[in-house]
Amino acid sequence: MDKKTMDDKITIIEGPPPTFEAVSESWVLGLSESPELGEIVVTRLRTFNGPALVERCYRAWRNHKAIQLEFRNSDGLLQQAPIVASRHIETDEGQLLILWVRLTGEEVQLEFGYEDDLGDGEDDDPDHPEQPF
Repeated sequence: MDKKTMDDKITIIEGPPPTFEAVSESWVLGLSESPELGEIVVTRLRTFNGPALVERCYRAWRNHKAIQLEFRNSDGLLQQAPIVASRHIETDEGQLLILWVRLTGEEVQLEFGYEDDLGDGEDDDPDHPEQPF
């Protein structure tokens, strides 16, 4: 495979389609300006080379190029979404790549979760504590 072709995308090779979550952080508004309609969402991916993938994103942006997340949807069709921000973190389970991408309404369904609006920090079910993310 051509190195130039690899540098303009990050491809999910195996596993299920990525899960995308709506973003509520205010800094994301700065990434939202685009001639294309779409929503910025976040996905978390396990990886063995997180720092290299983040560097690939930075290199593309530094050269004023776009970089895409390439993945297969639940129907097995190949899709791409522009990556607008990236971050790598180390966890006890290994490396995690966090990508913020721009999706249009047709590309994917978002996963919505319940957030505790009370803000008291207590979980009603001690057997299922809320995970930090």
